[in-house]
Amino acid sequence: MSAAAKLTLGPVLFNWSPERWRDFYLRMADEAPVDVVHVGEVVCSKRQPFFDKVVPEVVERLTAAGKQVVLSSLALVMTERERDGIRGLTGEESGFLVEANDYSAAAAMKGRPHVVGPLVNVYNEGTLAYLARNGAVRVCLPPELSAATIGCLAGQGLTEIEVQAFGRLPLAISARCYHARSRNLHKDGCQYVCGEDPDGMVVDTMDGTPFLAVNGTQTMSYHYLNLLGELTALRDLGVGHFRLSPHGCDMVAVARLFRAVLDGERSAEEAGTALEDLLPEVEFANGYVHGREGHRMVYGESFRVIG
Repeated sequence: MSAAAKLTLGPVLFNWSPERWRDFYLRMADEAPVDVVHVGEVVCSKRQPFFDKVVPEVVERLTAAGKQVVLSSLALVMTERERDGIRGLTGEESGFLVEANDYSAAAAMKGRPHVVGPLVNVYNEGTLAYLARNGAVRVCLPPELSAATIGCLAGQGLTEIEVQAFGRLPLAISARCYHARSRNLHKDGCQYVCGEDPDGMVVDTMDGTPFLAVNGTQTMSYHYLNLLGELTALRDLGVGHFRLSPHGCDMVAVARLFRAVLDGERSAEEAGTALEDLLPEVEFANGYVHGREGHRMVYGESFRVIG
């Protein structure tokens, strides 16, 4: 039997108010069956100052609840102020692991234990080996990988492997702010309009079909990833951590469903029905892990993994 898998709560990627952000993490600390919690601004450095005052309380509460806290870095570093932020995050021995979502953070952590996030491109054994030699103790793989590739990378035994299992997929980060442009605003005078869409702004195709979601400078999937049906198989391939990406739904209930499947207390089918009832307006997908288009939802198929 494979070792017990752990649940990770990824960083909040959306622009929530500091009060909502704080209350969300405090509830997750007290009620959610997650093992690891990521805290930090990943998408836009302009948001970070609003949360600075509540971060210490959140980290203290999470730690007291027995959660492993990981501090997540910015995903796109362009300005001197942002470089200073990376230096500050990675330069001090705070006692917490740092998640590098930009390679500048991974380079700054060379020789010290750290985590590599899903926005760093890790597609092959050579890259994984390089990151492991650099000090990465866990790598959250990019969301577009198939089970065959995931199994191949996990099988190297170089570092802990994590995959996202729930939530909109983080697809790309841009220097331009799509949210600001949608309101005819410049990025520097964005008025923080991304806060108007707490789960991202849905983008339609020309014929009106929902296609993607926009979160400030970030492009995300329209569909929510749902790997409830693949948890056991991925765990058997060597995946040790499954990431839940925070959204405005009841994330405690979501975490309990994933935990119950990992612990063998509920079937994937039963938990999947409960998840659909919990989020009736959401469209789910799992295509990438099956080697198909990412927006597909594949039921009842085994992975075709090359041994």
